[in-house]
Amino acid sequence: MIKRGRRLRANSAIRDMIRETTLNTKDFIYPIFVVEGKNIKNEISSLPGNYHYSIDRLSEVVKEVEQANIAGILLFGIPEHKDECGSESYNDNGIVQQAIREIKRLNKDLLIITDVCMCEYTSHGHCGIIHEHDVDNDETLEYLGKISVSHAKAGADIIAPSDMMDGRIGFIRNALDENGFKNVSIMSYSAKYCSAYYGPFRDAAGSAPQFGDRKTYQMDPGNRLEAIRETQMDLDEGADFIMVKPALSYLDIIRECRDKFNAPLVAYNVSGEYAMVKAAGKLGLIDEERVMMETLTSIKRAGADIIITYHALEASKILKR
Repeated sequence: MIKRGRRLRANSAIRDMIRETTLNTKDFIYPIFVVEGKNIKNEISSLPGNYHYSIDRLSEVVKEVEQANIAGILLFGIPEHKDECGSESYNDNGIVQQAIREIKRLNKDLLIITDVCMCEYTSHGHCGIIHEHDVDNDETLEYLGKISVSHAKAGADIIAPSDMMDGRIGFIRNALDENGFKNVSIMSYSAKYCSAYYGPFRDAAGSAPQFGDRKTYQMDPGNRLEAIRETQMDLDEGADFIMVKPALSYLDIIRECRDKFNAPLVAYNVSGEYAMVKAAGKLGLIDEERVMMETLTSIKRAGADIIITYHALEASKILKR
C-alpha cells in the first residue's frame, strides 16, 4: 500500500487547516530610526522602505504601526552630537527620550522597546567606554544603567540591551529596581553574534566602529554551546525576554534556545537579511513577497515567539488580506 501524504496537500482548504506554523501581526516588532531635526522622513538607502524620522514626523509611522496591528516598536536614536562616552544616550532630553514621550502622547498603549547600546552615540562607534583600544566592560555597565533608567523615566515599556557586556542584565535590573521601575521589562540580546549581516544597520545608524571590530564582546559565529551559556546567564540575572541575533543563519540556535528555555524568545531578522531579499527582488531574481513570508515563517517555525523585522509593515498587510 502506498502511503499518500499528498492527500493532506490536495487543496488550499486542507493545507490551511493542517498548517503547523502560522504568522500573526502580533508576532512582529518594527524597528524605527529617529533623528534630530525638523520635517525629516528620509528613506534609508541601505534599508529600502524604511526611513529616518524626525520627532515631528513620528505620527506617520505610528499610524502605520497601529493600522498594521503590530505588537510594538523598537526605537533607535541617531544624535547630532557624539563623544567618547556617548553622553547623549543618557541625556533625559536625548533623541530617544524625546521620541518615547512623543509616541506615548500619540498612543499611550503602543508598546515601546528601546535599544540600549552606546555605539550610535560614541565618537568611536564601539558599544562602551574605551580604555587602551578595548571596551572596558565594568565601567560600561555604569553607563548602560544610566541609559536604561533614562529610557524608563521617559516611558519605555521594555529595555533591550544589545551591547553584550558581561553582567549587564543584572546591573540594569538593579538600576531599574532601585529607581522605581520594577515593572519595566528587559529584553536581552542574549545570543548576539559578531555578524557581517549588520552592515545596512550600521549605515542607517551611523554606528560602524572607527577602529578594530566587536569580536571581543559579540559572539563567534562558530559557537553553539556558548549561546546557551550566555542565554542562561542572562536569565539568571533577570532577563524577561531572550533573543537570538541574527535569525536566518542561526535558526539552529533559535531552536536550541526554544528547547532549553521556558522564556519568551525573540529573533532579530536583521538588516542584511532584509536587504538581500530586497536586492534580489529588485533584480527580479526571486518572488520577493513569497520569499519574505517564507523567511518569517521559518524563523517562527524554528521556535521564535516574536520577530523583530524591517518587513513588519509589509508582512502585516499581506496577513490582513
